[in-house]
Amino acid sequence: MPKLIRFVNWAKWIAPLGVLGYVYYPTFVWMAERWSARDSYFGHGFMILLVSFYWIIQKRNVLTNCEHGSNFFGFLILITGALVQILSSVFRIYFLSAFSFVLVLFGAVYFAFGKKVIREIWFPILFLALMVPLPLLFISEITLRMKFFVSEVSVFLLNSIGIHSVREGSYIYTPHALSLIGDPCSGLRSFLAFLCLGLVFAYDSRLVLWKKVVLVLSGFPLAILSNILRVFSLSLLGEIYGMDFVTGRVHDASGIVVFVIAFVLFMAIRKKLEIAHVSFQ
Repeated sequence: MPKLIRFVNWAKWIAPLGVLGYVYYPTFVWMAERWSARDSYFGHGFMILLVSFYWIIQKRNVLTNCEHGSNFFGFLILITGALVQILSSVFRIYFLSAFSFVLVLFGAVYFAFGKKVIREIWFPILFLALMVPLPLLFISEITLRMKFFVSEVSVFLLNSIGIHSVREGSYIYTPHALSLIGDPCSGLRSFLAFLCLGLVFAYDSRLVLWKKVVLVLSGFPLAILSNILRVFSLSLLGEIYGMDFVTGRVHDASGIVVFVIAFVLFMAIRKKLEIAHVSFQ
């Protein structure tokens, strides 16, 4: 009898989940295509799903023992998400549809199970928003601005050590070399990676709120600084050894090296915040 009751409790969610899957199927396909695209900024989307699911599974015992009850505020969030989805479907705005899915999921859980349940898993649900690819036009604009900033600082550093350099658009001219600053050198991909890592570490830590914020936000300057180092180093090597030297393996290896350096610094910041937290306690 208990097994039958458990089966009935699970079976009653099949229809709503089926409807949800049907409504958002085109959006899921769009997200998967953007995640798997070459040079995608959102290749971490698959991992976001797994991490959120893992966090929720970890809390299964707590969720089972939580008092369940319907909540009207959750219903309002659910309706809001549904309206956003209708608007997204009419105008075929997939990224807005993807955000509405997170909103609908949050509202549905809140409405069906109540405040105590949503209090336990609000973060894993909202964390799913990081899997949503942003519009390509927005990505291009942000990438361009970050790329120009990285280029400007790199030119300043090159001039500071006596190598005359000038930036024109995405190009850096030195006396004997010409460097094209590509989109990967903007630092946006690194920032998104550190943003995800920062939120994962912040959620799993016992740091006070302001330290969690510092940890999450530290990824942005680290991403910028690491790519400034990369552009500066490649431009310097190109000037000294020629552009043939910095193309191919050296160029690709530089991306890995600067990301590793930034990651080590990121982990050092995390460790420092955790040690300071323990000492303070």
